Amino acid sequence: MSQTAVALINSSAIRHNFKLLKDRAAGCKVMPVLKANAYGHGMVQVAKLLPEADALAVARVGEGAKLRAAGIEQRVVVLGGCIDQVELVQALEHRLDLVVHHESQVELLEEYAGGRTVNVWVKTDTGMGRLGFSPERLPEMMQRLEGCNAVAEIVCVMTHLACADEPENPMTREQLISFNTALVGVDMLGLRKYSGGVSVANSAGLLQWPEATTRSEVMQYAGDNWVRPGLALYGVSPVEGKGSSELGLVPAMTFRSRLIAVKDLSAGASVGYGADWVADKDSVIGIVAVGYGDGYPRSAANAAVVINGVRVPLIGRVSMDLIAVDLSSVDAAVGDTVELWGEQLDVQEVATAAGTISYELLTQLSRRPARELV
Repeated sequence: MSQTAVALINSSAIRHNFKLLKDRAAGCKVMPVLKANAYGHGMVQVAKLLPEADALAVARVGEGAKLRAAGIEQRVVVLGGCIDQVELVQALEHRLDLVVHHESQVELLEEYAGGRTVNVWVKTDTGMGRLGFSPERLPEMMQRLEGCNAVAEIVCVMTHLACADEPENPMTREQLISFNTALVGVDMLGLRKYSGGVSVANSAGLLQWPEATTRSEVMQYAGDNWVRPGLALYGVSPVEGKGSSELGLVPAMTFRSRLIAVKDLSAGASVGYGADWVADKDSVIGIVAVGYGDGYPRSAANAAVVINGVRVPLIGRVSMDLIAVDLSSVDAAVGDTVELWGEQLDVQEVATAAGTISYELLTQLSRRPARELV
């Protein structure tokens, strides 16, 4: 009997979520986001589950190189682009598309004299405040890329929504209007390498903002619309105030371990480092083989787990390899499975108890828990 925590990755759930998102974005091309090891789910194994995806997105050139090494032949887009000539050459060797979001990246392409060409995606900042050219500078950068020998095609103009997870926040519509204004400026250039494609909608944008996935007065474009689902692909709600089931999503990861000890505790006895938790009555507790060394959050002292279909609370501090739970409400024995999050316990609930977000919990799983495709 293994004492090691394991993340079970449900291939059917990922396939289900992909189909749901593709259907919701009818008419759009779908580019699943596989950065950060596919949000902790295993980048290569998730990529192999999605042969119908029109492209795959990663954050860094090295991630794209790993997909190519694993035999993935689909278009791969590096969202962060490249930072120097070494990364540019690596991207060219592995046939990766590059997002261009800063003038230094335009200069890298202008300086490259190796004879190869690359497809680029050009990012404009409409309100996120991180990466991207201002809408005012976008036409200038597009013209420079048009004249660059290293650029084969400008696939699309893209932006990133800052508040799409908040359905009532007006900022998303303001960003779409700003984006459309930028598109009008680019369209007037009559560029040969740019066919009018756009990419705006992340998971929340796809599920909550149809204006980000269809042509309208708010967003006018001539080419393809590429949507970029990330969190929703893995069955986790990206929308504030809505659970996964409300959106039709199925959790893809079930993180679980086992009880390795069950013991009686007398009233007044303490548990864990710092002796923070003290039993107010005679109790039965369980020790679970998981801790922050596996990626379970140390700050989740007020979280719950599920044992034999029953939710039970954590007690004491989360340590590197172990957590303790109160078994007073459930019959349990050594070897019983403990669900830390997944099908019976929404990861967002655990994240809230830990004072963080589901993205962090999924991506911070350490290398110790195996990822098993089921």
